Amino acid sequence: MSALTLTIDGHEVSVAPGQTVLDASRQIGLEIPTLCFLEKCGPLTSCQVCLVKINGKLVPSCATPAQPGMVVESETDEVHEARRTALELLFSDHVGDCLAPCHRLCPLGLEIPAMLRQVRTGQMEAASATVRDALPLPSVLGRLCHHPCEQGCRRGAWDNPAGIRELERFVADQAWASAAPEAPASSAAAAFDPVQPEPKPGGASSASPQYLGRAELGSPEKKPATGKSVVIIGAGPAGLAAAHYLLRRGHTCTIADRHEAAGGSLRTQVEAKALPREILDAEIRQIERLGAQFKPGASLGPDLTLDGLMRGCDAVLIATGEISKADGEAMGLEMAPGGIKTDPGTCQTARPGVFAAGRAVKPVHQLVRAMAEGQAAAICIHQFLRGQPVRRPDRPFSSLMGRLEKEELKTFVHAAGSLPDAKPCDVCAGLTAGQAAAEASRCLHCDCRSSGQCALQHYAQVYGADPGRFRQARRLFEQQGRIGGLIFEPGKCIRCGICVKLSELAGEPFGLAFIGRGFDMRVGPPLNRSFDEALSKSAEECAKDCPTGALVLRPTSSPDPG
Repeated sequence: MSALTLTIDGHEVSVAPGQTVLDASRQIGLEIPTLCFLEKCGPLTSCQVCLVKINGKLVPSCATPAQPGMVVESETDEVHEARRTALELLFSDHVGDCLAPCHRLCPLGLEIPAMLRQVRTGQMEAASATVRDALPLPSVLGRLCHHPCEQGCRRGAWDNPAGIRELERFVADQAWASAAPEAPASSAAAAFDPVQPEPKPGGASSASPQYLGRAELGSPEKKPATGKSVVIIGAGPAGLAAAHYLLRRGHTCTIADRHEAAGGSLRTQVEAKALPREILDAEIRQIERLGAQFKPGASLGPDLTLDGLMRGCDAVLIATGEISKADGEAMGLEMAPGGIKTDPGTCQTARPGVFAAGRAVKPVHQLVRAMAEGQAAAICIHQFLRGQPVRRPDRPFSSLMGRLEKEELKTFVHAAGSLPDAKPCDVCAGLTAGQAAAEASRCLHCDCRSSGQCALQHYAQVYGADPGRFRQARRLFEQQGRIGGLIFEPGKCIRCGICVKLSELAGEPFGLAFIGRGFDMRVGPPLNRSFDEALSKSAEECAKDCPTGALVLRPTSSPDPG
């Protein structure tokens, strides 16, 4: 049979008879969201997030056959609002956090539960990659961060929060302990090589032995060179964090600072006992290995001018620390009461191509927040260099359970175990490997195991869904089926029907079914069977294709802590 032609948002597309509007949209590369649709299962039309408008009516695109001459509206405000409402209705009875409270509270967005799982199972290379992907100076933060993440740790409502900062330090220090010897420093590096620490009485050092000699870590993943260059004024926490982000995106960075050694307040205001200088120096060399060019003894005014800098680079970031009104105005910048005036949504000054961050803009008293401000400015600069709309990054979407009831908390603690919190025997030395594994095992893992791969979370972010719009009193968090290979969390199930259909197609003796009616309807094994009995053939497939993480496989490498 001959193809038929329809129009989607003004684009003509030809499809074979029997294909759907969803098929047609995918043929032209248009993404229409789906949660309950799987090619193998056919249209189930339970989620209603794939709505489009045809002839004045909203219809599910997955189940609507394409017709000759059909005119389809997909990317309009009205259709987007309908999809957003469908998503918000699914969240009305959703019980589960996308991100754990510790993850949400980390200003730099470290995936803390993932790091703790990796430490617990001895995957130290993976843990190091997780930490270094998010944190510019992890060994420094592992000692000095005021750890807001621990304030949100749900374990603290039971006994004591997980020692997240100590575990960050352990991961970073272990990476240095196993690092390869460093190649000879380049002339540029030597010109800015921080001084070696003075020996302490008796020859002892408060740093771990691996820091005393030069070592080289593997660099984080780095994008191809973009040909764009950025000058950062200030080699303190905000400037170094910005350089870490920009260098990894392929941009060239030159970091100028009035001091002869980089580090800013980390070097001038933090005692060596709290932050041994060899540790700070080693972490700064990692920024250099990413490609940073340091220019010591240079400051705005007598040595550098914005006019001169902008003639030789594509963007400038001012991260000098506190700056006086007179100095700012001398550079031609508009000043606010706290510092340089910027657009808070873009980190841009009134001068094109000039950005500012950290204490140069407003007082920032915590190290991790200063670094987060530097990273936010770097994200804005990256967008500017790519010609994209410039705005500070959105917070990752997360559904929130809120405070746990005692019964819910007990469920999590029972899964994690009741080990007491581990304290390092020697504060300077930090945790031992055994202590670190034990401390990591105390994590309740109250994040969603599918976070980052969850279709519901993804489309909620895309469409700006408000998960609390229709929510009332939520039901209790539940966890089922932990004994065998599957974990089922009923509160995350949207009754899409995919697992029911897959178990049927697999010829399961029992399979899964819809149980009950109305709002209380749920998915589960019939006849009081277990999930392992119900999904003896299709467990892996059902877990893989679950759109929300309600059904996941337990890790096979080691016992799952929660």
